[in-house]
Order: sequence, then structure tokens, then C-alpha cells
Amino acid sequence: MKNYRYALLLAAALLYAPALMASEDTAPLREPAGGWHHAGITGTFDRASLQRGFQVYKEVCATCHGLHLLSYRNLVDIGFTADEVKAIASGYQVADGPNDEGEMFQRPGLPSDRFVKPFPNDMAARAANNGALPPDLSLIVKARHGGENYIYSLLTGYEEKPPEGVTLMAGMYYNASFSGHQIAMPPPLTNDQVTYADGTKATVAQMSKDVATFLTWAAEPKLEIRKQTGIKVILFLIVFAGIMYVVKRRVWHKLH
Repeated sequence: MKNYRYALLLAAALLYAPALMASEDTAPLREPAGGWHHAGITGTFDRASLQRGFQVYKEVCATCHGLHLLSYRNLVDIGFTADEVKAIASGYQVADGPNDEGEMFQRPGLPSDRFVKPFPNDMAARAANNGALPPDLSLIVKARHGGENYIYSLLTGYEEKPPEGVTLMAGMYYNASFSGHQIAMPPPLTNDQVTYADGTKATVAQMSKDVATFLTWAAEPKLEIRKQTGIKVILFLIVFAGIMYVVKRRVWHKLH
């Protein structure tokens, strides 16, 4: 009888767990006007948007969030020249060593270096952010339900005042697209916060779209190659199936 009760409890947990998980993440997700250039089976990354997104990351997000799975040389893939990448990397100081005296030292970054972390360790990151640990953004698009739509919705979901009846905890901000609607990160973007070199107007929506595009590429830099390979494989299988059908018809025709 006891085992029977345990079985019923387990069955109920399995039955209602998906609904409970869904209820925890009911925040609405949005897509930017015009959608994503890289969406769909033939979609490709918008290089201009990628470079603008890197600028937003560099000037705004990098103060708290790392991108440690990428190297500076990877920026060549989004349209930067080798000289531009060298200039970007050299703007950072990288710990190296030990030298001949057995001591660590700082040197200008090289294209082969990983993106420099904003904090030396997690404890320093928490101390600088009221106990909250800013996540690394290398795979954030893959780690969050909704992918780039989640990033875009989060960045554009801040509201100055919470709805009536909602009380924010100390140090929290209201975000309509964040699960629970209370987030420790202050609104990171404001209109005209960056100056785009191509003259694009830097609205919150535009910057959110650009940095979400950049983080999508960061999480899956081989996205375009994967799509191209998939299309080639599908075309090959279609042609191969046609050849096999013709061969089958000829073989069975002779047998009959």
C-alpha cells in the first residue's frame, strides 16, 4: 500500500512538473521589428548588425559580463580586418608569465587571447554587484529559453514604475520580460548611449537587437556553415534518392 502511494505521488509529479516549470517562466518574449536576419534555413548574419552589437557589448556589457569562450581573432568572422582585430586586442591588458624572475606581468592583448574577463574572480564580481554574479555571455543565447528573443525582450522590458500592486524588493528593478519580473541588473541601455560609426540611430530597441545578434553569433559562430552544409546534404539526398529510384525501376523492369 505504501509503495502504491509512492507510485501515485511520482506519477502526479511527472504529470504536473511540465506545467509547473512553464508557470515559472511565463514572461512574454518578443521579436524585433523585421525579425532576425539569421532566422530560417537560409538566414545569414547581418555583418553590420554584428559589428554594432560588438560595439554595444564592448562599451556597455563588458563592464560586468565576460565572453571568455571567444578569442579576439574570432572577430575577423564578423567583418573586422586583421589590423582592426589587433587594435581591439591591444586595448586590453592581459596577465601573462611567469617571466625570468618568476613573476606574472601584464602585457597588451593579442588576437589569440581570449576576451578579458571584467573581474579577476567570482567573489570580486559579486562584491561589485551587490552579491549578484553577472553571467558570462558566451553561451547565454543557448542557455536561455527563447534564445535571442529572450535577450531582446529582457533588454527592452524594463519599466520605470512597476504595475499597481507590485512591490519591488530592495535593489531590484521591474522587467516585464524577466521571470518573476524583478531583476537585480539595472537597465543597461538608454537611447543614444553609443554612437554607431555607420550612422544608425542608437535606440534601445536597435541596440538590443544588435547585441542580441552578436551574442547569437558568439554562441554559435558556425551557424551559417551548419546551414549551408545542411542544405547541401538535403540536396544530395534528394538527388541520390532520385538515382536510386531510377536504378530500382530498371532492375525490376528486367526481372519482370
